[in-house]
Amino acid sequence: MDYPLTAILSDLHSNRQAVDTAVRDALDRGVRRVVCLGDVIGYGARPLECLTQVRSLVEADPAAAVGLVPGICLLGNHEQALLEGAEDFNPRARAAIEWTHGELSRDAGSARSWFDWLGTLIPSAVDERAHFCHGSPRDPVREYVVPKDARDPVKLAALFANMQRGVCFVGHSHIPAVYFEDQRFYRPKGTDGPYQLGDTSTCKVLVNVGSVGQPRDRDPRLSYLLFDGERITFVRLDYDIRAAQEDILAVPQLPVELAERLASGL
Repeated sequence: MDYPLTAILSDLHSNRQAVDTAVRDALDRGVRRVVCLGDVIGYGARPLECLTQVRSLVEADPAAAVGLVPGICLLGNHEQALLEGAEDFNPRARAAIEWTHGELSRDAGSARSWFDWLGTLIPSAVDERAHFCHGSPRDPVREYVVPKDARDPVKLAALFANMQRGVCFVGHSHIPAVYFEDQRFYRPKGTDGPYQLGDTSTCKVLVNVGSVGQPRDRDPRLSYLLFDGERITFVRLDYDIRAAQEDILAVPQLPVELAERLASGL
């Protein structure tokens, strides 16, 4: 199968230090395409830098992404909240979205460009091999897939029934994991793989790639995934957490807890 080696990133959350580290590593590994599952923004202090980086990568801008083919960026719930309102977010997440909206709106000319681009993002996409969503194949923007779901055959059956390909990649929960249709379940412990997905026409696979910008599996290292059309590799990397925390702490409108949680991976 002539499938480009793809870096699948999710939940970057305006964490420039983590994004830069992940992208450098992916390019060093020979990645030819980038797929972002959404939530480029929210929580962190560098939304414009992260949006610019992701847009240049998925659009394969020759000036910034030599050797890449066009990729995908999806709508996450934080992009949706930025566009439609964050009334149902918790106070910390809502404060971050409101501040982010102000940052993107600071320059009227660029604001229109950014909001127009964000308005083009779709909640899910497919290619010849995989289905991509932010949340889940059943609810692409909002539904979480978390490890306890491995013990919920009714929910899993509904998720697999809504998959448009034999493998579906999701983010949103910030917890990397692999859910098989035959009830197998796998939690990566670090940089793990490559692992063959097997015959996904007879046993579908749902893969959570974890979070680049705000991991929540008690491991503060950033998480992303490589996919070559048949195999997956989970990548965990250290990055400059302290610098990311300092960026958040320098913004009075951003809650201190958003900086503190980066060091604990919670």
